[in-house]
Amino acid sequence: MNLVVAAYFVLAVVGVNDWPAFLGAGAGERSSESLPLTWSPTENIAWMTEIRGHGQSSPVVWGDHVFVTSVDGPEKDNFYTTCIDVREGKVLWQKTLVNSFPVANSYYVSRAAPTPMVDTERVISFFESGDCVVYDHGGGQLWSRSLGKDYGPFVAEFGLGASPCQTDSAMFVLLEHDGPSCLVALDKKTGETKWKVDRDPRRSWSSPAIVKVGDTQQILVSSAGTVDGYDPESGALLWSFDDVGGNTATSPIDCGEGRFLVGASPGRNGENAGSAAGSNGLMQIVREGDDWTLTRQWTAEKATPTWASPIIHNGLAYWVNRAGVVYCFDAETGDAIYTERMKESCWATPVGVGDRVYFFGKDGTVTVLAAGREYRVFAENESWTAETLPAEKPLAEESSEERRRGASMFSRPTLYGVAVTDDAFLLRVGNAVICVR
Repeated sequence: MNLVVAAYFVLAVVGVNDWPAFLGAGAGERSSESLPLTWSPTENIAWMTEIRGHGQSSPVVWGDHVFVTSVDGPEKDNFYTTCIDVREGKVLWQKTLVNSFPVANSYYVSRAAPTPMVDTERVISFFESGDCVVYDHGGGQLWSRSLGKDYGPFVAEFGLGASPCQTDSAMFVLLEHDGPSCLVALDKKTGETKWKVDRDPRRSWSSPAIVKVGDTQQILVSSAGTVDGYDPESGALLWSFDDVGGNTATSPIDCGEGRFLVGASPGRNGENAGSAAGSNGLMQIVREGDDWTLTRQWTAEKATPTWASPIIHNGLAYWVNRAGVVYCFDAETGDAIYTERMKESCWATPVGVGDRVYFFGKDGTVTVLAAGREYRVFAENESWTAETLPAEKPLAEESSEERRRGASMFSRPTLYGVAVTDDAFLLRVGNAVICVR
């Protein structure tokens, strides 16, 4: 079984083409026979569609529709939700939401970073300002709400980045920043708050996830010093684990049977090096009578992820960092299998399909590795050139030398995320979506 995407559906109806949320949560298995192995900027590119503004979110898919979010304006004035036909790349509709909390549009601050969600009835777009808007599949607005007004203001130097997760009836939003933080459950039909639980202030961009444990579901939050499990119905804290550090960017993925991987990074300046060193590894949620606990099954020695979340596929666990180093471990024992460096840095989370694992390089090179215990490169695919991508409008110059150095890294075209249909990869660049089929 492919364990890269969630092994259990949290939505009532999910089709073979659907990719409903961040990291494919709720999606089914994909076949390597129908997905491309090789491509180039001139071969197997079905379409490339320009998006208004810029977005760091991943695409989501429902049926024949792709949905993406973006932001535009000198103060991130407008948020956009765009619907694209998955077969032809034609923009079917685009809707605008005015930002409730304008802030300078900067390379250094998140820009439409949270990934939207979709189900059989609605498209849910959540933005780092706390603005949330819900449309039907035809673009009609169902409701909107400013969580920034209700639970903010948000004090975040680099902006918020967590994507929401969902069940059939509710969506869950993690609002973490330097001020009073919380996890909030909203009714998907009305936008009303079902419950809210407070959390300590912290700097983290990890997204919550739904995991199945036995015949129950839990909301899993791995974030900046703790891993916590919550009851989706009541918001009750079921368990908490604090022997962890540096888990500020990667998000947990349901690996089945209450298992998931923790990704922990030393940090930009090594501030979390000590606590992160022993934090990467496989975790297991266990029920003992009426009590829940979390145990660490094994530690991924020397693994140092950055933004890409670790995955399990075909019995092997993979971490990858921004230098392009892949760390592979036996998923049952934790034994190190190999450590190798690929051609390019990876920011997006890899995807395992059949006998392959796809690693999405920051600058557009997608490396396809053999899904096995031997490091073998099947293909290295360039997805664009400077000539094939639409040009972006430059933003205002940053105010300090440190921020200018950071801007030089973020100003280049970046492969932020991916969605996978039954026969195509949808690659998200800041102002475009590329369909590889």
